[in-house]
Amino acid sequence: MKTSYIASAALSAVALTLSASAFANHHKDKDMMDIVATAQSNPQFSTLVTAIQAAGITDTLKDSGDLTVFAPTNEAFEALPADKLDMLLKPENKEKLIDVLTYHVVEGKVMASDVMDMDAATSLEGSDIEITVDGDTVMVNDATVIKADVKASNGVIHAIDKVIMPKKSY
Repeated sequence: MKTSYIASAALSAVALTLSASAFANHHKDKDMMDIVATAQSNPQFSTLVTAIQAAGITDTLKDSGDLTVFAPTNEAFEALPADKLDMLLKPENKEKLIDVLTYHVVEGKVMASDVMDMDAATSLEGSDIEITVDGDTVMVNDATVIKADVKASNGVIHAIDKVIMPKKSY
């Protein structure tokens, strides 16, 4: 894993480009939205929100302690093979959908500055997610972090450009 001043500066620059509302509070605050509400308020996460609701894990993501969500954008879901998302959203595949979604979640609040010293993180699904930093690019498995440090009352969201799949891929 390469770490450098340039990568730190790049991650800081990405964080600074986030909306002012994401930085309105720098600590847990009853006025700050939780992870699900934060995702719901951002149109680029509408497919993710639909999947969270279909999996029945909304309350888990709202009520849990601090979490980090590597959140695929709508474009990331659109890049999946045509039938993959449809298959996962079927009620009979709820457990598979839960596995895929919880693979995107890590316990604890992992900010962009914390990633610089990590090479992996264990997902709520139970498998490790590989983390690499190369210059100004941060990768989780084969997905690129495209927006970092979107703060929520119970954690943080990092937008990614691909849906990552656990080893027991679906």
